[in-house]
Amino acid sequence: PGSGSPIASTATPARSLLRNTPASLYRQAVTPRVPDVSAILAPGGRTPRYTHTPRNALSSLNLDDSDWTNSLYVSPVSGMENTSFFTDDITNLSSALLKEDDPGEAAAASLFPEFLGAFLKHSSSAVFELLEDFQTLCQDKVDVLQSVVLRAGQNSKTAGVRWLLQQENCTWRLITSLYRDRVQLAMEDDLMTDMVVPSESEKVVVEQLFQRDAVIRQSQLRRKSGTAFTVPLVTELQRPLADLDREDDARLLKNLFMLIRAGMTEEAQRLCKRCGQAWRAATLEGWKLYHDPNMTSGSIELQPVEGNPQRGIWKACCWRMAEEEQLNRYERAIYAGLSGNLKPLLAVCESWEDCVWAYFRVMVDSLVEKDLMSSGMAHQEVETLPREYLEANWTMEKVFEELQASETKRVLEETREHYHVIQKFVILGDLDGLLEEFSDWLAASKPLPSHLLRFMTHLDEVCVDVLKAYVSLLIRDQQTDLVASYVSQLPAELATAQYAAFLETVTQPELRPHCLQLATGAGLDVAAITKLVVENVRERDETEFTHHSQTLETATTKDDLRKIDVIDWLLFDPAHRAESLKQSNAIMRKFLALQKHDAAKAVFSKVPEDSMREIYCQWAGLGQTATPAEDENAIREHLCIRAYLPQLAPPRRSQQPAPEAKFTERVANEMREKEYQASLAAWSCRLDVLTEDVKERIYNVLLFVDGGWMIDNRQDSEPDSERSHQMAALRSLCLPRLSFLLLSVLQNSSRHQEALRLADIISSDQHRLYQVFSKEELRRFLQKLRESSLALLDRGSDPLGYELQP
Repeated sequence: PGSGSPIASTATPARSLLRNTPASLYRQAVTPRVPDVSAILAPGGRTPRYTHTPRNALSSLNLDDSDWTNSLYVSPVSGMENTSFFTDDITNLSSALLKEDDPGEAAAASLFPEFLGAFLKHSSSAVFELLEDFQTLCQDKVDVLQSVVLRAGQNSKTAGVRWLLQQENCTWRLITSLYRDRVQLAMEDDLMTDMVVPSESEKVVVEQLFQRDAVIRQSQLRRKSGTAFTVPLVTELQRPLADLDREDDARLLKNLFMLIRAGMTEEAQRLCKRCGQAWRAATLEGWKLYHDPNMTSGSIELQPVEGNPQRGIWKACCWRMAEEEQLNRYERAIYAGLSGNLKPLLAVCESWEDCVWAYFRVMVDSLVEKDLMSSGMAHQEVETLPREYLEANWTMEKVFEELQASETKRVLEETREHYHVIQKFVILGDLDGLLEEFSDWLAASKPLPSHLLRFMTHLDEVCVDVLKAYVSLLIRDQQTDLVASYVSQLPAELATAQYAAFLETVTQPELRPHCLQLATGAGLDVAAITKLVVENVRERDETEFTHHSQTLETATTKDDLRKIDVIDWLLFDPAHRAESLKQSNAIMRKFLALQKHDAAKAVFSKVPEDSMREIYCQWAGLGQTATPAEDENAIREHLCIRAYLPQLAPPRRSQQPAPEAKFTERVANEMREKEYQASLAAWSCRLDVLTEDVKERIYNVLLFVDGGWMIDNRQDSEPDSERSHQMAALRSLCLPRLSFLLLSVLQNSSRHQEALRLADIISSDQHRLYQVFSKEELRRFLQKLRESSLALLDRGSDPLGYELQP
């Protein structure tokens, strides 16, 4: 939006500022194995009061940022001492990246595995180390991308990626500073007291205020966690300026404001002196709080007095200078920042970050003056400042409400940018509101930037919706090695479903065992996952399991090949053999119902021959003498299918040689006829053998032992209505078909008497095969038997094939 960032942002609807909600409400019975960074967003308990000063940083806060800001940011002036802003390695890398279609994405792609490495490397107590690693990783990529942007241009895609990573780096830095303060607060909880030591020193009073009031202290941290310099200052300003004209003076004032904005007041004073404006450097000195150590030290030797005893006069003068309209706007902003005058300060704040800094600076300044007033140490001149300053009731919520009501278009647009929204809720400690924003972003039609989604995941690795979205991103980008670790952070049932969905996309055979090894290493339930993969593919078929009318073999489709292929997931671990048997049976039942016998045979061939023995051995190894009913029935069903599949088609007779016109050809044909007759005799013998074989195989199905084909022996298994329906349907589909096939084989081989005996078997009450025939099928079957009876009559036998008595 505007010129604030080189990428387009997704607008985030305004919402009321919610209060704090414990992060544990979002855990959903998940125990991350790494630190949960989101825990820092819920500030704890009441604000304690301290009587001592344990923090080294606080002893020198004194409303100035220059003493310790450099611990967070590298000074832009010191950065110019190097002859090159980037190392040779980075320069060489940027040259290689420019050859990529999207150099920014190519350079930043390694952040995904690197963040996982940092994520897994640290224990649950090493949160600071984890956050520092995140910052380092982001900063390294920003340095590389900066070099690329200098060559590719500020309007390139790489600039957009760099901006995102800069924002992410600032957010991690903000979180770290808040986390350190809140952890320190918890560690010192035993030392707190509700008493404040009386003091006549402004410095001591303010130090005590910072120690006991977390809001003020953390507001000071937030001001310092703002914008860092990413490019060197104007080099001309490093040399003293002899003859300042208006343009030079304006540039000097702007850069002085930039230094003060970065918390580098002392650096700003040194710049003033180098430019021949020592008087201006003196004007930047009066903010320091007055402190006379001789009042409390008890030492005979006098110690130097610190600060400005006339700070009230100095502050009132700064306020009036900020109100002078004829002055340069950056000069007014400098003194406005030093005196807490908000309006002139906002006049030079162009971005959201600048405005946040301005509001928090004024808020801290106002709260400090109020505390000094309540302690009886307020200067009379300060009390002359406008009523709106003295009576302002600043809170963090009010700051962001003011930002949302800004009249500046760019600030309003940047208020809705993703990282700014995150930073707002981090500052407010409002995890509830942040997770609601995450949910809104995920529900939007426009996809989130991949690096933003990575940040969201590592900020709160137990937010289910964010984790799911990140896992989907990793799957889409084929980040195979990363998926298992993040899926393992989900609730168990959801983790199983997510990883199963991922495995469906893995088509390369060599990657499959690797993916299962990753799942095992991440602690996932591999058995449940592989089972679900097969069930998902198997149940995606919407074809009804009903009686078919086709008589020809149905071709194998691409979807069928997927079902055949998916069984492999259950074959890598011998412990899954029982499940592989059950799932392969289910797939083959559907194929048999659709007359896809080739597909059924392909599935059957995938199941290892030793599967049944393996299943029995596994249960025996557990000390169980009896196999569970489900496994026993699965084995029996597998045997039923094995008996059904190897059926053979009736053998075909060789063609008779055709008569030829020429004599030589007729002689040749007679020779071939003799050869044919010999072959025919051999064929007849072979036909008898094959017929016997076909008859035996079909009878093995029709008369399957222990109750019949596709009928379970064990009735004590868990009810499965769908399986029971399919097995009953298969009996009605396949047994009549096999009966007609056997009848055809017997009739074609002139075994009519045996064909008539088939009727006795079908009508037998022992086997009750007639129950699986429809009325129409029985009618056709009897019609076929009539043909055999007529053939027997033609041979001179009775209709049943017995010899007629004279």
